[in-house]
Amino acid sequence: MPSHPAPVPDRRLLLPHEPDPVVLVNETGRAPFVLICEHAGNRIPERLGTMGLSEEDRRRHIAWDIGAEAVARHLSRRLDAPLFLQRYSRLVCDCNRHPQAPDFIAAVSEGTPIPGNADVPPSEARRRTDEIHRVFHDRIAAFLDRRTAAGRESIVVSVHSFTPVFEGIARPWNVGVLYNRDPVFARRTLDCLHAEAGLEVGDNEPYVMSDETDYTIPVHGERRGLACVEFEIRNDQIRDPRGQMLWAERLARVVCEAAAGL
Repeated sequence: MPSHPAPVPDRRLLLPHEPDPVVLVNETGRAPFVLICEHAGNRIPERLGTMGLSEEDRRRHIAWDIGAEAVARHLSRRLDAPLFLQRYSRLVCDCNRHPQAPDFIAAVSEGTPIPGNADVPPSEARRRTDEIHRVFHDRIAAFLDRRTAAGRESIVVSVHSFTPVFEGIARPWNVGVLYNRDPVFARRTLDCLHAEAGLEVGDNEPYVMSDETDYTIPVHGERRGLACVEFEIRNDQIRDPRGQMLWAERLARVVCEAAAGL
């Protein structure tokens, strides 16, 4: 198993030449939608080495949402909507969790131990929080603030993917619609997806959204009183370009129908 270097106290996590965690696509997009893909990438900061994981594990769903970035980029183009992508692996820190959540820095993911996350000292956890999680969400917050100040509508749409099988149990849903305390827009998208032929649609499946298990929609959508929804697409459908385009076209159609008359 590849080794991972021990964190070094009192220095930054990201080296000067490493990329910013945030990629903003189509910043001036004219659509009311603001797209967010928190688990777009599986990059690991150089200071963390391989986190003790094989290359195969670093390509698995435990490290990122397979296919989600491509779907989100296609969706951004079809809608003419701005898109925020986060390029570092969720194993470094999960940008759809509160930093105090138990799985914000997961020691085990889907039964796989993450050696680089064993006994992470508070100083190292703060570096990951400050340089990745906080940077990502502060940029989104500032962007939404500017849109509000300019009198622009914002509908927050988060794009994720999930595995076809979890802990030996097959998941039948093609797509899940997740929401928390504000279900209005999400239920509109549910109705639209139910009207699509041949789809098994999950209502808060395969996950139930809450303040404890999610961050983006509760913080950037619900707290601001903005229409919002999180989509979870089963990742066996979006591993190739054709599936990614098909799902982007479908979601573009769905969110536009759901937004009509809001």
